[in-house]
Amino acid sequence: MNPTGLLRSFNFLYFALLAMFIPFLPVYLDKQGLNPAQIGFIVGSGGIITLIAQPLWGMISDRTKTVRKVLLFLLLCSSAVGYLLYASSSYAVLVMFAMLLYFFLMPIDPLTESLNFRISEVSGVSYGSIRTYGALGYGVMALCSGYFMSYLGAHSLSYLFAGLGLISFLIIWKMPDAPVTGKPVTLASLKNFLGNRETLLFLVLVFISSVPARMNDTFLGVYITELGGSSELVGQAWFIAAGSEIAVFALSFWWLKKGKELIIITAAGAFYFIRFFLSAWVSDPHALAYLQILQLLTFPIFYSAAIQYLYSIVPEEWRATGQTVLALLFFGVSGIIASYAGGAVYEAFGGKTLYLSVSAMSLIGMLFGLVLARRYGGKVRSADS
Repeated sequence: MNPTGLLRSFNFLYFALLAMFIPFLPVYLDKQGLNPAQIGFIVGSGGIITLIAQPLWGMISDRTKTVRKVLLFLLLCSSAVGYLLYASSSYAVLVMFAMLLYFFLMPIDPLTESLNFRISEVSGVSYGSIRTYGALGYGVMALCSGYFMSYLGAHSLSYLFAGLGLISFLIIWKMPDAPVTGKPVTLASLKNFLGNRETLLFLVLVFISSVPARMNDTFLGVYITELGGSSELVGQAWFIAAGSEIAVFALSFWWLKKGKELIIITAAGAFYFIRFFLSAWVSDPHALAYLQILQLLTFPIFYSAAIQYLYSIVPEEWRATGQTVLALLFFGVSGIIASYAGGAVYEAFGGKTLYLSVSAMSLIGMLFGLVLARRYGGKVRSADS
């Protein structure tokens, strides 16, 4: 199998692992008897670990000029820790293994996206044609995980997680490494990137928009369960969400135009607002699950445009680290605030108030996006220009 085919297979399997972790960890913890505040504490603390781990592994990859070897190590550790996490019930043990899994599993995401972008450029295929398989893997495994938990018990996820992790390891073992730039990695180039006003404002936009998205990711399953839904329905909700991404990623070559990224991101922010505002008023768990179809107008559009915009302004030799910074904001820093604050709001006021709050934050993100699009939008450039 050629590198592109292997990478598509890896995307399917890695995002299947994420589907068992991001949406189903809160559901699993809920089934172990933890309350929303405790769940928020674990997920929020995991965000702190991610805050440390993602830049650490991203810089290791840039410094050593290898993505493949770093991925092999992280996958092996993730497989073992994931098995132990989903085989555990004690609160203290759950905290320990969850933190370890955040340390090993979450840094794989920006490295994978970097690999996707680099190999797509070299192979002459669109980024979306590779990333589509990640959305497919996420959707399929979200659906399967719900049924596994319902029929085989929550602890059955331990065997499923470890098995998929090891298969992912074997696929990366067969892959060649990502092409690397010949430019030297210098702290000066990174300082110039992070010191640019446009870059900083863009990262602020990503942060504002990602906090409500992470709150939804953390508490959607808990909210569906509270409304009377089952683990199967949680899986179906995430299947609908992830499945809707497939066509969007596959057609990214058509709708993702250079120079239009900021206005595209702003449009996705508007649909985030609509999605979360409607979620606040839904009282039927099935209706809430079906509402996740709006994912096709939010995350895949927002994240694809953000990656393309980032790669147009980040120095070539710091692309893996730049991708890590983006993922750090979208999944790390925002996840800390989303989990701690979201858990506290949910515990005190309930799911409706939580979703009204996140819809208001999405509206702020949309308005800030309009400001940036007016100021910086329409420019077609590259990091090397």
